[in-house]
Amino acid sequence: MPDLFLYTDGACSGNPGPGGWGVLMVAKDDGSILKTRELFGGEGDTTNNRMELTAAIEGLNGLERPSVVTVVTDSAYVKDGISKWMLGWKRNGWKTAAKKPVKNESLWKALDEAQARHKVTWEWVKGHAGHTENELADGLANKGMAPYKP
Repeated sequence: MPDLFLYTDGACSGNPGPGGWGVLMVAKDDGSILKTRELFGGEGDTTNNRMELTAAIEGLNGLERPSVVTVVTDSAYVKDGISKWMLGWKRNGWKTAAKKPVKNESLWKALDEAQARHKVTWEWVKGHAGHTENELADGLANKGMAPYKP
């Protein structure tokens, strides 16, 4: 069975402003790439965090069947939210530790639902640091944003 990776990224021109999301889906076997697929899209008025979340959601929803997958993101917000903060948010009725509503609640719920079908490992990489697949995902996010930029 191949190893599956989703390299996700979001981009925004202004924050808020026009934004895009991108996903590079990669299937590898013994380190060799078997197949890749690209997904991207955008919105006219959004935030960087919303695009980062949307990339992860779209990537997971783009898998054809329940899978064992590694999601690689340069967003500490996404990685920490899904792996550290979400349990507490759910326990607190989608409120933060400070009793404030969770920002982007609908997207967090969609991400929780999207990951539920899969066995997901979350990894963080430093953005804009020469990580090949992250740079490709960034390019896809910018491609998704392009139609919305003035």
